[in-house]
Amino acid sequence: MSEYPKIKDPNPPGPKDKKTLFTRFLDFVEWLGNLLPHPVTLFALFAFGVILLSGLAEWLDWSAADPRPEGSSGRAPDGIIRPVSLLNAEGLRMIVENMVDNFTNFAPLGVVLVALLGVGVAEHSGLISAVIRGIVLKAASFKPEGEIGTGLTAIPMRIYRFIVTPKNLVTIAICFSAVISNTASEMGYVVLVPLAAVIFHSMGRHPLAGLACAFACVSGGYSANLLLGTIDPLLAGLTQEAARLIDPEYSVVATANYYFMFASTFLITALGAFVTLKIVEPKLGTYDESMAMEDVSDEASMEPLQPREVRALKWTGVSILVMFGILALTIVPENGVLRNPETGDWKDSPFLNGVVALIFICFLIPGFIYGKVVGTMKDDRDIIEGMAQSMSTLGLYIVIVFFAAQFVAYFGWSNLGQIFAVKGAEFLQTMGATGPIIFIGFIFISGSVNLMLGSASAQWAVTAPIFVPMLMLIGYSPEVIQAAYRIGDSVTNIITPMMSYFGLILAFANKYDKNLGIGTIIAMMLPYSIFFLIGWIILFYLLIFGFGMPVGPGEGIYYLME
Repeated sequence: MSEYPKIKDPNPPGPKDKKTLFTRFLDFVEWLGNLLPHPVTLFALFAFGVILLSGLAEWLDWSAADPRPEGSSGRAPDGIIRPVSLLNAEGLRMIVENMVDNFTNFAPLGVVLVALLGVGVAEHSGLISAVIRGIVLKAASFKPEGEIGTGLTAIPMRIYRFIVTPKNLVTIAICFSAVISNTASEMGYVVLVPLAAVIFHSMGRHPLAGLACAFACVSGGYSANLLLGTIDPLLAGLTQEAARLIDPEYSVVATANYYFMFASTFLITALGAFVTLKIVEPKLGTYDESMAMEDVSDEASMEPLQPREVRALKWTGVSILVMFGILALTIVPENGVLRNPETGDWKDSPFLNGVVALIFICFLIPGFIYGKVVGTMKDDRDIIEGMAQSMSTLGLYIVIVFFAAQFVAYFGWSNLGQIFAVKGAEFLQTMGATGPIIFIGFIFISGSVNLMLGSASAQWAVTAPIFVPMLMLIGYSPEVIQAAYRIGDSVTNIITPMMSYFGLILAFANKYDKNLGIGTIIAMMLPYSIFFLIGWIILFYLLIFGFGMPVGPGEGIYYLME
């Protein structure tokens, strides 16, 4: 434990603060949610429940018309989506034969394990600690200059002074970084979410508030960014196929929602910081380190950087610049080896598909260089020890993933998610509304379906063939329809256990509160969902139907039938 005191929040939130009606509602949600069993037990019960429900659904002959066009991938042969019972001999064989594959093929598992091997080296060497100390101490010492003044001239200065206080500045920076990181979403979940918790703890703030802040903006702000990500061309392709049911020549490009995404970046950053500072952090109160699963006191130590550490950081910075230079040679030229070898484009390129490998390398090499200069690492044995230590912290996560993977697999086999998605879309269609108000219902339906189908592409593959033609026929462009869908798909990511990285977030949170349950996570994240939903809907209507702004370059708001 360092002799240096950790930086304290000058106005720490406390449990004695008077609770508002909304805070009491969140307390009720937390209490109700924590009545649920342990997440591992809950996923096991979910998996068993899907088995029973699939048998009941087949017996009752639930079904839905498959909206996907003939010949498309995944379409039911006879055009009818029927439930698949797992409560029979064939279902039992599927469960027994695929139990191991369900676990090992669960996408986030490999991503997390590989990325954290590199992160473990950087953490073991002391690089991450040094960077955090440098950032936090710099922020804590920053003081805005300039006089407040009087009258109208005082307003900008007051806003400036509010933003640049250490507490607010760090919160805003984390929110903005989290939104940007969802271009390569694995980096946001695996690196930034736990890092934000450490930064908050280092400032004497509640680490779970930092975790919530980053998680909300990485996942809840999934469709806000200054850059295009891998999901953009994927969704555009699905939207295009659905639009061609009405207009066979219609084309949807990856930049279809870029203007709206760009504007949404600043909205989600502002809302994420506001909810963290005004709702989540005050509700969590002062952190009690006795709740931690392991000793986290070292995270709160704020020793000034020593000359050797500063020198090591400089050499680390040089190594990062060299790596980025080499990486640029592989992706900038048209014949770059990490571009798509067939098209020469970034789409479906080794660069985008191999982001996790790049995360591993970009933490491993700088981590070892820092450790070598500072003296915390001497040879390959120290690297291996750092990797081993990072793996030892994932015990709970691996157990959660095993049962979560079975549940997700059973739910997919049963076709229940697809049936519920189609029925929800048909319900919206029967509402008969034609004005812009219909998008509110559409966004709510998309958000509700996302609670069951965590994959944006899987959900849109099923619902786009219903929503896109339906809304095109009443005059709206596929690009605007896709933008509205992405709002609903994003805002409920952070409150559904179906989200692939929900188990990882639980494991990170349990590090700081060994008794934490799902109810605490949901209550902590629910304010973000509510504020993101309301704020995004207002922005959607204001920019598109108020100011007439296109959602992307050259994209119109309305579709006119020829």
